Amino acid sequence: MPQALFDQLQTVQQTLDPQFKTLRQAMAALKKAASLAAEERLDALAMQKAMVKLQQADADIDDPVLHEATAAFAATTQQVLDALAFEFARDLRAAFEDRGQSMAGRPPTLTVGELVLHIDINARKAQWFYGKEALTRPIPLSIKAILKAYDQQDKAIIQRDANIEEFLQELYTAWGQLLAERPRRPAGNRINLITTYSKLVLNRQSARFWNSPSRRTFKDYERPLFVRDMVLAQDAPTVEVDGQTYHLRLGVATKTQAGNAMRSLWLPHGPLDGDYYADITFEKA
Repeated sequence: MPQALFDQLQTVQQTLDPQFKTLRQAMAALKKAASLAAEERLDALAMQKAMVKLQQADADIDDPVLHEATAAFAATTQQVLDALAFEFARDLRAAFEDRGQSMAGRPPTLTVGELVLHIDINARKAQWFYGKEALTRPIPLSIKAILKAYDQQDKAIIQRDANIEEFLQELYTAWGQLLAERPRRPAGNRINLITTYSKLVLNRQSARFWNSPSRRTFKDYERPLFVRDMVLAQDAPTVEVDGQTYHLRLGVATKTQAGNAMRSLWLPHGPLDGDYYADITFEKA
């Protein structure tokens, strides 16, 4: 065979091979999707996996018929996933009711008392939150595991015996130290709330930690606990220092600060309501 002809045929083969591979993957995805759609009882989780592969194939092939079929399968899959989430939520709600507790909301967001449960039905996981703070890692969709995690976090966060008067004293001290450390400038007495939290944590460390800093000697004060203490402090936001009463004031975060974990903190006013706050000050009452 002439070399030129061989090179020409090889070039065409190399050009068509990726297209053939893409079509083969699309056919396999369509075959699996069709098989699942033909089932009398639709399997949500299997359909979700098949949907991902079908959407990947659809993205590589510019075909309106395939686009339409993929969209239809995705819509049906989402309906089945939603139904699965509601079914799980129904069983979980019943489990809480058996314990004399009520669950509010609808998937993917449910609330029990002041804690929030986010369900990711696609990942078959759920996670407990207090405000915007994650309290657990994603938990498999097991009613027993979710109940156990709720009990642990409710005890650690909500039912925790907090001394708010002592907390406000510590908060005032940290704020005052930071105020004294910064250069004088006409910026008022406001200090970033996260910076104040960090200072408070450092103030809680023992001489043992400073003599030998390590994870073993570090006294932790987790962020969700700080959030909880700040929430409780709103009910009695005054502190006595040298015979003078000071009132805790919080500054609402700007749009650029909100959602930035290093610049603001979400304080819940209820399970799902709340605001981002960025700075702190104490004013004489």
